Amino acid sequence: MKKTDWPIRWDLLLRYRLIEIIALWEGRLTTNHICHSFGIGRQQASKDINTYLRELAPGNLIYDRHLKGYVPAAGFKPVVTRGQVSEYQDLLARQQSLSDTFSDLELGLPGNAVIPEPSRRIAPETMRAVVNATRYHRQLKASYVSLSRPEAADSLLEPHSLVCTGNSWHVRAWCNANREFRDFALSRFQGQPEALRQKSRHAAQQDEDWQRLVTLEIAPDQRLTEAQQQIIANDYGMEQGYLSIETRAALAPYVLSRLGITFDNSHPDPLVQQLELANPDQLGFGSKRERALKAVAGLC
Repeated sequence: MKKTDWPIRWDLLLRYRLIEIIALWEGRLTTNHICHSFGIGRQQASKDINTYLRELAPGNLIYDRHLKGYVPAAGFKPVVTRGQVSEYQDLLARQQSLSDTFSDLELGLPGNAVIPEPSRRIAPETMRAVVNATRYHRQLKASYVSLSRPEAADSLLEPHSLVCTGNSWHVRAWCNANREFRDFALSRFQGQPEALRQKSRHAAQQDEDWQRLVTLEIAPDQRLTEAQQQIIANDYGMEQGYLSIETRAALAPYVLSRLGITFDNSHPDPLVQQLELANPDQLGFGSKRERALKAVAGLC
């Protein structure tokens, strides 16, 4: 990509995104938000806001003299964000992460607490080798363990995508030993994997479950009362009692796992389960069903 192909510099884009997120979810934006977040002067912060209003989103913000800050206009429409609360939540989470590292940093956001989620340990040399092999389409020589096979075994993989499932990372790769595409947790590589010079012969385009899109129809657990189901439906913004989530078939088990939904066994208490998959037959895993379950459970 040429320098002129992207209309907004990356650092400016981040500042414009902050303008939208703060204005939309806090209802008041000041130059202090930008100054404290990016370490720039008030004059530059004011220029950023004016440029945003002049070139990107005319009329999106109105200056309120009483509040001494900018507020969203009645017709506010996000142009560099999606206008979703998850963007504000991510901002709060980054604030906590940065504040934990830099104790003197004050971004001017409200007090908040993000529950820490333990991450699986990944050795730097493992990540570097996997990223190298994935980015440059090379074969990866690695030693791997799993709960179903605790003894380390050498594998020749052809990775095509890295996937984050929350607190863990895995790589989607063709496994020469099993002659199929599988998921490999980065925390379970042993020793130091090596990105080889040989090019991969299998790419993402040949991974059927990666290319196939499925729509998961999520519904409240039918064992709940109608009033309880309505509460759950409102929690997730369901329409007509369903939440439709489109995802790659290869990633569907992980999406369901994060929602607390299992394929075979529901929790005996519907107040704990809360959600269920309304269209399990549409996934089409066939003989791969058991392996998909094992992958999510960490057995593979």
